[in-house]
Amino acid sequence: MKKRIDVIASVDSFHNLSTFTDIEDMNKTVRAYRDTIRMSIKRADVQARLIALLEVLKRHSCKQIGVSYMNKNTIAEKLEVSYKTVQRLMKKLVDLGMIKQIAMKRKKDMLQTANTIIINPVEEEVSDKTAAKESEKCPTIKTNSISLKQNINNKRNTVTLTPNVEKSVDNITKANFVAHWVPEQFSKLTSYFYNDAETINELWKVVKQNNKVVNFENNTRAFNADQELKIALQSVKELVMKIKFNKGIKNIFGYFNGIVNNLMDKLYFDLDFME
Repeated sequence: MKKRIDVIASVDSFHNLSTFTDIEDMNKTVRAYRDTIRMSIKRADVQARLIALLEVLKRHSCKQIGVSYMNKNTIAEKLEVSYKTVQRLMKKLVDLGMIKQIAMKRKKDMLQTANTIIINPVEEEVSDKTAAKESEKCPTIKTNSISLKQNINNKRNTVTLTPNVEKSVDNITKANFVAHWVPEQFSKLTSYFYNDAETINELWKVVKQNNKVVNFENNTRAFNADQELKIALQSVKELVMKIKFNKGIKNIFGYFNGIVNNLMDKLYFDLDFME
């Protein structure tokens, strides 16, 4: 018997289904899932397709973080695979506990529309150990794992550091380095507007995530390194200009994702650029 669909596709619904507080949390989760796929899936082609699907879902989950409402036909076009292949890949990700699908209906006619796909947060391991019973002969204050952890942390905090060590620790916590995998030219341009290395790293990750794999056998991407860098630099300039004239932009990563995605879609069919 077909299940009743109760959720109406709307901005409020998508917002309520959001599972992450920010894009960095979602990115960390997807990176963890990629590692899990590589360890648990033996076939290299299936690995590549599952990871590519995760990347597509992540790229299109920036507006409502962790929530994608793109239909499977569009996903199939982006991955250049069949609709049935997308269905099988989705089911595999659901079985792995990485995503879930929510049936939705349209508000105007209450008929079923594309499922909403939600990236699940990584579940923290919960200990199944039971607390030890207190002895009747020797009653003591019960110590659980949380209080024990707090006591250890408190003891650590009471350690006195020498001035030199204290200064070194302070310097390390203030260290701010851009990752080695971020191109120097991109880092230099972006640093004129953003001093935080983590922001620069995340902006470059957005570029990499949008440069999708077009050949899973040799992991070839749509744009080579030079083309990718040109698109990235142009996108940063466009982002800065947009923010300059629209100061209400709050999620720069989501906005930047849209700029990069649109530019790549446009330039992929530009023969002069692709030569």
